Amino acid sequence: MARDRTSDRLTPVLRPVRAGNGFEEALEQILQVVRLGLVPAGERLPAERELAERMGISRVTLREVLRVLQEQGLVESRRGRYGGTFVLRPPDRGAGAAQELRRRTAAVDLQDVLLFREVLETGAAGLCAARGLTEGEAERLRAALRATHDAPLDDYRRQDTLLHLTLAELSGSPTLTERYAAVRATVNDLLDCIPLLVRNLEHAQHQHDALVEAVLEGDAEGAREVAREHCAGTAALLRGFLA
Repeated sequence: MARDRTSDRLTPVLRPVRAGNGFEEALEQILQVVRLGLVPAGERLPAERELAERMGISRVTLREVLRVLQEQGLVESRRGRYGGTFVLRPPDRGAGAAQELRRRTAAVDLQDVLLFREVLETGAAGLCAARGLTEGEAERLRAALRATHDAPLDDYRRQDTLLHLTLAELSGSPTLTERYAAVRATVNDLLDCIPLLVRNLEHAQHQHDALVEAVLEGDAEGAREVAREHCAGTAALLRGFLA
């Protein structure tokens, strides 16, 4: 079936997602579609089947993405012969909230922050795995991981931060730890500007497990790759909501 003009407008944005972060990257792409006005308010997104095919994801994942957008007041689902998923006007969150968002992000070079974070996280993971941890250090890392699994939603980001800071500290480089703490503070400030997404947190937990396992097994390359993929997922969400 030939694509309509709306579908053609989406070609620069919609593309197959990479393995590992399908939900996050698909969410980033559709957020870009909405925020760039490629599908204006009041118009319908392409059918689920087409969107899923163009991004190379399952319709189950796509529906989770669309549900997040619906919860944020960006789209709505309509039933019937002329139904589908329609773009809404951005919700008015109030002048105060909008000003706070602008204040917290205006002075931040988002891409620079995300790149620096990735360099530090992948470096710390690789160093920890390569040098090997003592039993006490390994238990400290396991405890930090358990805390993220046990954390209630409103405490998750703090525990997530502590896990990554623990990895930085265990790398053996005080300078890396200091720089990571600084960049993580900026990342957390940015994360506070976007919603907590349960699907993303579940995915992040699987990556945390794989990261800690690679470190404890001394697999430096594997640890770096998991850390890189983990950072890419967060980066996709931040770019989607804030870029």
